[in-house]
Amino acid sequence: MLKEERQKYILDQVQLHHRVLLTDLSEELKVSIDTVRRDVKELALEKKLKKVHGGATSFGFMNFTKDESNIYLQSKKIKIAEKTISLLSEGQVILMSGGTTNMEVAKLIPKKLSLTVFTPSLHVAVELLEHPDVEVIFLGGKLLHDSKFAVGGTVVNTLSQLKVDLCILGTGYLDPDQGLTEFDWEVIQVKQAMIRAAKRTVILSVSDKLHSVQKYKTCDLSAVHTLVTELDPSDELLDGFRAYDLTLI
Repeated sequence: MLKEERQKYILDQVQLHHRVLLTDLSEELKVSIDTVRRDVKELALEKKLKKVHGGATSFGFMNFTKDESNIYLQSKKIKIAEKTISLLSEGQVILMSGGTTNMEVAKLIPKKLSLTVFTPSLHVAVELLEHPDVEVIFLGGKLLHDSKFAVGGTVVNTLSQLKVDLCILGTGYLDPDQGLTEFDWEVIQVKQAMIRAAKRTVILSVSDKLHSVQKYKTCDLSAVHTLVTELDPSDELLDGFRAYDLTLI
C-alpha cells in the first residue's frame, strides 16, 4: 500500500472513531508500528489530526465549535438525531453520553420540550444550556482532556443512585456478536453505569461503525433496547442485528 493510501486510511479511521491507537492501525494496515508512527507524525504536522500518546485524535473530537465544517459524516449524524428526537417526550429524565452524534441530538431538541438531562459530557452539557426548558445536570468527575468526558468513581457512584427513563449512548464500535466495545476502560465504566441506571437504552451509530470491534466490551446487545442508524430499518447491513430483541429505527 502506498503512503498516500495509508495516510488516507488513517485519516478516515480517526474521523470515524475520533481516536485510534497506533497498534490497531499497524495491525489493520499490516505495516510496522514505526511506519504508522511516521505517518501520524506527518499528518499531525499538516494539522490533519492531533498526535497523542499511543495514537491520534481528530480535532473535532477535542473541540466542538459553532463551525461545523470539521464534523465527519455530519449529514448521517443529523438524520440519526432527527430519528432520536422522536423517542423523547415531555417530562422525561434521560442520560446522554458524549460524541458528535449526541451533540446533533442536543441541538435538535425542541425548544418547548421540558426534559431533565444528566450527562458526563461537558460538550453536551454546554449545548443543552441553549434549551431553556431542559434542566441540565452535569455528572462531574475527572475530565478526560481530549473528549471532555467525566470519568471515575464519583460519576459511577452518582449514576448508581439514578433510574432514568432513557439512556442515549453514542458508539465507538458496534458488532452483532461482540456488542458495544471501546478502547478506553474508564469510559466503559461510566457507560456501563449509565446503562444500569436507565429503564431503556438507545444506541446511536452511523452505519460506518457497524460490524467493528475494539478490545474492551461495554455491553452485549441484550442490554440494548433500540438501535438508531441513518439507514432504513430494512437495510441488509442491519441483518445481523435482527436476532436480538431490539427495535431498529
